[in-house]
Amino acid sequence: MIALVALLSAAAAPHTFYVRAGALFDGTGDAIRQNIVLQIEGDRIRAVGVPIPAGAEVVDLSGYTVLPGLIDVHVHLESRADHFEDIWTFRTSSPQGAMVAVVHARRTLEAGFTTVRDVGSDPFVAVDLRGLIEEGYFPGPRVVASGPCISITGGHCDLNNYPPTVRVSLFPAERDFAVADGVDQIRHVVRAHLQHGVDVVKIAASGGVFSRGDTPGAPQLSLEEMRVAVEEAHKGGRKVAAHAHGTQSIKDALRAGVDSIEHGTLIDEEGIRLLKERGAYLVGDLYNDDYILGKADELHIPKEYVDKERAIGQLQRENWGKAIRAGVKAAFGTDAGVYPHGDNAKQFAVYVRFGMTPAQAIRTATSDAALLLGREKDVGTLQPGRFADLIAVRGNPLQDVRVLENMTLVMKGGAIVKDARGK
Repeated sequence: MIALVALLSAAAAPHTFYVRAGALFDGTGDAIRQNIVLQIEGDRIRAVGVPIPAGAEVVDLSGYTVLPGLIDVHVHLESRADHFEDIWTFRTSSPQGAMVAVVHARRTLEAGFTTVRDVGSDPFVAVDLRGLIEEGYFPGPRVVASGPCISITGGHCDLNNYPPTVRVSLFPAERDFAVADGVDQIRHVVRAHLQHGVDVVKIAASGGVFSRGDTPGAPQLSLEEMRVAVEEAHKGGRKVAAHAHGTQSIKDALRAGVDSIEHGTLIDEEGIRLLKERGAYLVGDLYNDDYILGKADELHIPKEYVDKERAIGQLQRENWGKAIRAGVKAAFGTDAGVYPHGDNAKQFAVYVRFGMTPAQAIRTATSDAALLLGREKDVGTLQPGRFADLIAVRGNPLQDVRVLENMTLVMKGGAIVKDARGK
C-alpha cells in the first residue's frame, strides 16, 4: 500500500527542469545579470538563481539573453494588414476572421509575445479564441479579450458613409454590441459584453484613422456615457480601454475613470497631468505609422485613411515623447492587424527613437504591461511563482533593442513553442 501511494505521488509530481541563461533581464529593473539558472516546475517558475542538481534536465541558453515573454496590450488578431480596401468590409465574414485569428495567434506567439490584449473583434471572437488556446486546441498567446469596440452611431466603430440600404448583419448582430447612444444604451451594451465573458471593455472616445467620414480628434462618446461604461465595467471587475486620439476625448476619458488611453495622439499638458494623477496608462502605437505610409500604394489603403495618418502620425510620436519625459505610465501596444501580425517587436526601436531607454521600452512590454492587465502575479517578470513564459535572443537588447525582432526560443508555460537554436 505504501509503495502504491509513493508511485501515485511520483506520477502526480510536476515536470521539473532548469534553464541556464547566459544573460538574464527579468523585467524588474534596468540591468542584465549574467549566468543565472531558473528552476521550472510544471508551468511556473519555482526559483531563480539556483544550482543545477546532478542529472537534472537542462535547457541550455548559455549563449543567449533570456527575458520574460513579451506582452502586446493592443492587438486585433482577426484583422488582416492586407485588407484595407472598403470592399473587404463586405467580403469578410466573422468565421473567416476567426480562422485567420488562429494563424495570427501562432505568429504572434512565435514572435515572442506570450500574452496579448485583443481590443476589438467581432462578437465574441477574441473570447472564444482565448478559451480554445487555453484548452490547447491550437497554439497562441494568453489572450486578454474584449468584445467589439463600443461606439456612438456614426462613430469610429460603426459602419459609416454607405447608402442607408447597406447592412452588415451577424448572429448575434454586431451592431447590437458595438453601437450605443446615451447612458442607458451604454449601460446595457457594457453589461452584454460582460455577459459574454470579456476581460476588458473597449470604448471609442473619439474618431479614428481607419473609419470613414470622421475625424480622429473629434469627440464622440460623452463624458457621461464613458462614466457609465467605466462604472459598469469596474463593478464587474473589468478594466476599460479608451480609443482616444483627440485632446478633449483623452481628458474626458480620464475623468470618466478609464484604465488606459489607446493612441493618445493629440494629448496636451493637461491630459498628461491627468494621466499621472489618475494612474492610467498611455498605450502608444507608434510603429504602424511607418507601415501605413510605407505601404499605402501597394496595399491600396484608402486615401482618406492615408491623409488622416499623415496629418497626425508624427504628432502622435512627438506628444508620446513629451508624455514619457513627464513620467506617465506606458504600456506596449502596437495595433497589430494594421501591420502584419508577428512584426510586433519592430515597435521597440521606435519607442527608443522617441525617448525611451531600451530597458524602459522592454519593461513597457513586460512588467508594466502586466500591471495594466492586472496579471502581474502571473506574467511580465521572471520571478518565482510566475508562469514560465520566457524568450531567448542573440545579443544584448539593452545595447540594440532590435535583437528582439528575431526570436531564438519562445517558451510558454514551461513548453517550448519555438526553438531556432543551431539555425
